[in-house]
Amino acid sequence: MTSPSTTLSLVDTDPAELSVDAIVIGVHSQTGGGDGAGPARLADTLLLATGAEAVAVAFDGRLTETLALLGATGAPGEVTKLATLGTVTAPLVAAVGLGPEPTGAAPAPEALRRAAGAAVRALAGAERVALTLPVPDDEDAPAALRALAEGALLGGYRFAGYKTKPQPTRREPVGSVALYVPDAADQRARAEIARAEVVARSVRLTRDWVNTAPNELRPPSFADAVAAAGREAGLTVEVLDEAALADGGYGGILAVGQGSDAPPRLVKLSYTPAGADPAKRVALVGKGITFDSGGLSIKPAQGMWEMKSDMAGAAAVGATMLAVAALKPGVAVDGYLAMAENMPSGSAYRPGDVITMFNGKRVEVLNTDAEGRMVLADAMARACADGCDYLLETSTLTGGQVIALGKRVAGVMGTPELCDRVRDAGDAVGEPAWPMPLPEDVRKGMDSDVADISQVNAGMDRAGHMLQGGVFLREFVAEDVPWAHIDIAGPSYHTGEATGYWTKGGTGVPVRTLLELIDDIAAND
Repeated sequence: MTSPSTTLSLVDTDPAELSVDAIVIGVHSQTGGGDGAGPARLADTLLLATGAEAVAVAFDGRLTETLALLGATGAPGEVTKLATLGTVTAPLVAAVGLGPEPTGAAPAPEALRRAAGAAVRALAGAERVALTLPVPDDEDAPAALRALAEGALLGGYRFAGYKTKPQPTRREPVGSVALYVPDAADQRARAEIARAEVVARSVRLTRDWVNTAPNELRPPSFADAVAAAGREAGLTVEVLDEAALADGGYGGILAVGQGSDAPPRLVKLSYTPAGADPAKRVALVGKGITFDSGGLSIKPAQGMWEMKSDMAGAAAVGATMLAVAALKPGVAVDGYLAMAENMPSGSAYRPGDVITMFNGKRVEVLNTDAEGRMVLADAMARACADGCDYLLETSTLTGGQVIALGKRVAGVMGTPELCDRVRDAGDAVGEPAWPMPLPEDVRKGMDSDVADISQVNAGMDRAGHMLQGGVFLREFVAEDVPWAHIDIAGPSYHTGEATGYWTKGGTGVPVRTLLELIDDIAAND
């Protein structure tokens, strides 16, 4: 199922003369306005952002006054619409808030990304929209332009859905967005747009996979979809079915999947550029639990429907690999997607089972709802066996991540230096992450009387649950491999109203972080 997409272009025509349905300008909030006794005082509370000059001239200096009367405050993401009545070619001006004017600098890229997303979403139903939001004319210009492009393409996302009747009030996403720049032929600007289109396409695909109903995306069909997309992109594809998993000793993936009549899969996607340094190979690992009932340790019914998103890590890894194939970084990358459906049945794995994993370690199962670490452990051990110099794993692993860090900040655990790089990459693209510890007392509590390690720390119950997941996964990483586990239980799925370039449902986190890290490794290591 493919959701409708927005196209992107660059223009350098005078914004006041653009033949579009709406033109988007930015406004900043500022102190002033006294008691708001009249329009002139109201106008003092708004400041037009760079890029709005041509439109302001067409309104003979009355633009901020009129926007203030309409209730505009400049608050981040706020969109105020104004009919132009022929003052400019476009019939509508949409002013999007950028917050207070930055001191001595252009707005941060994330502020621009969110503003572009909010504006394009608010203009759903328009065929063509132009953005004239501020882009600096210095070394920060590429980051600003990339942010605007990504925000516009992602803010207009809407899942195709399953409704059988036309929805009269449903407005289709904006058909095309034109970004105003002084020189539309500038090759650097065109390169940023081309990259943003690739990245946004991968984020949108991640969202589509996450939003798909779980009866339509079970492990075999998910594997088929990823494999087909990988082959079309020119990647090398390997798919292990249940027989191959048994032959290869993938005990964790098989155990989790054995309660379902839809058998598990492990998909490997590989990209090796011509002339790549063999000492620089990145492994990406993603958790692909297409539905998580908790197994015999069954979850509460309330909210269980959101467990269709428990494959968001694998979706992000698969989509990232497609972007890698298109962007062609100078480093080899392998993606491992561990897929299973965690269901209760007479054949389901049980608390008390002892499972032999891919690397030979034996795990005592205490909670079948801690299934993600079981499939990931096999995939991570396989990645290390294949050979990698960096291992980046992402998963909706624990509710503890949400308790500790909320719905927007991912938790990251692993090798400290690589965790810091994950945090820096996330900050650069607007996907924040925060390094967390791997305490030895947590590991000690996972000692098992009958196996090499227990799956959870029974003495801690759910205390430090995010840390327990990281400590367990560390056991399956080769000693000399830098690694990072990115827990996206909160950031991968947005349950509230749309905000910025996030729409309800799957978010596509952390595709952009992974791509930023791959670029960083290719350029600097």
